[in-house]
Amino acid sequence: MSDVNYVTQETFNKMQEEVQHLRAVERPAASRAIAEAREKGDLKENAEYDAAKEAQGHLEAKIKMLEATIANSRIVDTSNIDTSRVSILTRVKITNVSTKKTFEYTIVGETEADLKAGKISASSPIGSGLLGKTVGDIAEIKAPNGLMKFQIESISI
Repeated sequence: MSDVNYVTQETFNKMQEEVQHLRAVERPAASRAIAEAREKGDLKENAEYDAAKEAQGHLEAKIKMLEATIANSRIVDTSNIDTSRVSILTRVKITNVSTKKTFEYTIVGETEADLKAGKISASSPIGSGLLGKTVGDIAEIKAPNGLMKFQIESISI
């Protein structure tokens, strides 16, 4: 995972808090669960021990993934964002040229993407198709169901 992950300061802080919680609270709890299961006897036939070891493995993988994401994150200062073009952390209002439906999205890094919250990844087909466009431009986006055209209505923060 060598891709740069652009995030807001708030998201960066949340990721750091989560990894701290996993290390300080979850990891010791997983170790205790393994120790308790180990005390219950024969490890060959101890399903509780196996489950605790597996849970610990998942926890360690989650910690490692989060640490890698944090290491590759770059904090973007929203006060320095140029709204003359669509870029990371800009809010863009677009209209589908064929259906005339209007949508509003914030372009974010992959870890912040949340379609329900109106946040789309800059690496998604729509997100990458909108990057660099200015108000009035038509973005042509290759989607699984064919070519879609969106007109850029406005760009803001």
